[in-house]
Amino acid sequence: MVQPVTSTAARAGQTAGRGAQERYTHHYTELLQRVKESGLLRRRYGYYWTKMSLTVAALGGLGVGFGFLGNSWFQLLLAGVVAVVFAQFAFLGHDAAHRQIFRTGWANEWAGLVHGTLFGGLSYGWWQGKHTRHHGNPNKQDKDPDLDSKILAFTPDQRAERRGLGAFLADRQGYFFFPLLLLEGVNLHFHSVRRIFGRRPMKYRWWEIGFLAVRLGGYVTALFLVMSPGKAVLFLGIQLAAYGLYMGGAFTPNHTGMPIVPASLKVDFLRRQVLMSRNVTGGWVIHFLLGGLNYQIEHHLFPNMPRPNLRHVQPMVREVCTENRIPYTEKRLLASYRIVLRYLNAVGLRARDPFGCPLAAQLRAPR
Repeated sequence: MVQPVTSTAARAGQTAGRGAQERYTHHYTELLQRVKESGLLRRRYGYYWTKMSLTVAALGGLGVGFGFLGNSWFQLLLAGVVAVVFAQFAFLGHDAAHRQIFRTGWANEWAGLVHGTLFGGLSYGWWQGKHTRHHGNPNKQDKDPDLDSKILAFTPDQRAERRGLGAFLADRQGYFFFPLLLLEGVNLHFHSVRRIFGRRPMKYRWWEIGFLAVRLGGYVTALFLVMSPGKAVLFLGIQLAAYGLYMGGAFTPNHTGMPIVPASLKVDFLRRQVLMSRNVTGGWVIHFLLGGLNYQIEHHLFPNMPRPNLRHVQPMVREVCTENRIPYTEKRLLASYRIVLRYLNAVGLRARDPFGCPLAAQLRAPR
């Protein structure tokens, strides 16, 4: 019996797809071997001990300044600086979660707990689980937790589910995006607290509860002991708003506005990580401010590579992408934000256009 043409074509397409998967898998294997031989996966103890010590010293200096100023309106000037230091602790917690700092797992876990939870105020266990799932399936629908937002709609399907105020915001979310980020600090702390008191297993639950109680409770108590209630509330509001804006602004350029693919689509590791990620240019200032996330492509390809080594592996990654015609996306920070805002606003418009194909539009759009 002769098979239908459509069935034969489908099998041929599947065979070709498997061949492409194997070919790109081989290219990544070769790249990984080169990286290992180059020594770029070795730990950078000097860098991280210096980074951790200076960040703790900065927090200590802010504490001294906070005590010296007392019940003064000048305290509000420190709120934004405190937000930056807390974000730097969060970046260190991120690096520890990826096993970038130390060789052993337990040492990285405790570095993440101390810097990310005790100093940074975020649940290490919650962040690690969520972020690991993101790295496995960046920009994949129903797989990437970063696409699961109750406020923003990243696809027309998500927009179509919104009603009332949610629909109004989704249609204009690009305009509301940065104001919404002012609430991201509260959102991060809320999810951290909810996770540690949830029912799912958690390796260091009681340590995290203790660390968050000291960090969040002690911090708020200190504000109200030193300042009047009005000043304390204002300080806390400014710090949380600046922290949310900073953290959201650091992570948003990485993937938003890059192609979003269906959960059923199978893509090899090399293309999955490169095609869905965007680098941000700008030199050492951007590298410091974004906590190394400006090398997002390299970070996704080698998540346990120490942060200072990412710039050294970039030429190797670019070479492989050029040889295999894999688009390598790199933009300046402001250009990245423009792409993000255009994309978010376009999602609402596409949801109201029954003939629009957002995935095709993403893949066609110049980066």
